[in-house]
Amino acid sequence: MDTTNSSAPAARPAPRRLRTVGIVALLVAIAAAGAGIYARVHEQRVLRDKADADAVPTVSLVDPLHGDDHQQLVLPGNVQAFYDAPIYARVPGYLKKWYADIGAPVKAGDLLAEIETPEVDQQLLQARADLATAQAREKLAASTAKRWNDMLASQSVSTQEADEKSGDFEAKAAATAAARANVDRLLALASFKRIVAPFDGVVTARKTDIGALINAGSSSGGELFHVADTHKLRVYVQVPQTYSDEVTKGMRAQLRFPEKPREEFPATVVNTSTAINENSRAMLVQLEADNSQGKLIAGSYADVRFEMPAAAGVMQLPVTALLFRQNGLKVATLGEGERVVLKNIRIGRDFGTRVEVIFGLDPTDRVIDSPPDWIAQGDPVHVALPAKAAQKSVAAAKP
Repeated sequence: MDTTNSSAPAARPAPRRLRTVGIVALLVAIAAAGAGIYARVHEQRVLRDKADADAVPTVSLVDPLHGDDHQQLVLPGNVQAFYDAPIYARVPGYLKKWYADIGAPVKAGDLLAEIETPEVDQQLLQARADLATAQAREKLAASTAKRWNDMLASQSVSTQEADEKSGDFEAKAAATAAARANVDRLLALASFKRIVAPFDGVVTARKTDIGALINAGSSSGGELFHVADTHKLRVYVQVPQTYSDEVTKGMRAQLRFPEKPREEFPATVVNTSTAINENSRAMLVQLEADNSQGKLIAGSYADVRFEMPAAAGVMQLPVTALLFRQNGLKVATLGEGERVVLKNIRIGRDFGTRVEVIFGLDPTDRVIDSPPDWIAQGDPVHVALPAKAAQKSVAAAKP
């Protein structure tokens, strides 16, 4: 029995086979490490590309519009009566009776009220008595001066005495004239016992009643009546300095009132103050409106609409396209390669949501609407598709 092979140790792997296994393991490890490194690098590149893409803003464009042939300027107006007068008493007393209440139409000279004036009546009686005394003294002085002048002709009296009598007559005549003037003054004052309308119009206020104590004058006495002539109305408007050269005498306008939203009433510019108020930087303009039918109310508020001629060769932009920078007003436009080109502009009239651009903009410029505040010259941008173009693009992508 051969026992040599059964007692020998197990055979070991050859060194070459071990080396091959090690190389394969190393390659697997290297491949795994490379795959991990590649995944991280790819992820970083994707993140960097996304950050770069997010850093480029997406903007929408707006085309500059040519100005309209006419622009409408709407300003608040203050409507006043053509004539408007508060009525005060000229004599003190007590109100005897009134004849016109609020809303009553009156003609010039119509009686509004009567005042009892006992003090003025007594003063008038005294003045008439003083006039009669002065006239009697004047008559006596006249006859005396005549007799002394007759005696002077026969040298019965001295020239000095005759001159004294003539001077006394002249003094008495002057006293008579003064007494007569006082009577006339009191007669004129007594005529103010009758409160009359100063012009044709409507009584808009009555602030007294029978038996009320009446004081004379506007400082110590209260207003008795208020009369307004509303056959025409005056409308006052503050026109901003920007439009002051365009609102001229004879210009037409339309009035709109809140209580009559479906009606318009014509008015005409009759005067301008030809001066700019330092506080409001506006010019006062006066218009007239016919109110012969009595539809309009004095003291009301109205929207005054002017049709303004548009400036030639100007563009209009929405105010959202403007950039306010330290070195002036700018707009961002889209240049070659979808990069930003900033342009200096100068604006004209402001219409609220739109402004006129009178310098610095071409009709072919593609203006960026609502640009970011930090946007700068040469920055890249993405242009957002308009809604209709985006819908067409989505439809074309569908199978």
